[in-house]
Amino acid sequence: MALAILLGLCVCLPARQVTAREIGVQEAIAQAQQQTHGKVLSAQTLRLGKRKIYRIKILTPDGQVRIVQIPAEQ
Repeated sequence: MALAILLGLCVCLPARQVTAREIGVQEAIAQAQQQTHGKVLSAQTLRLGKRKIYRIKILTPDGQVRIVQIPAEQ
């Protein structure tokens, strides 16, 4: 009987929700620099429907220009 009550309690507990957090443009720039080891040339905030994406233009150490897209929601 006690086991049945304990099992019932376990089923009734709500599942833990994992919520995403939204980063700012400065954190997105830091992530892009960490990924590429380059120099930031520009940064834009784009909206794709309800999603926000940071588009960061980087000059890599070998002289290439690279576009890195970082989602705001992580």
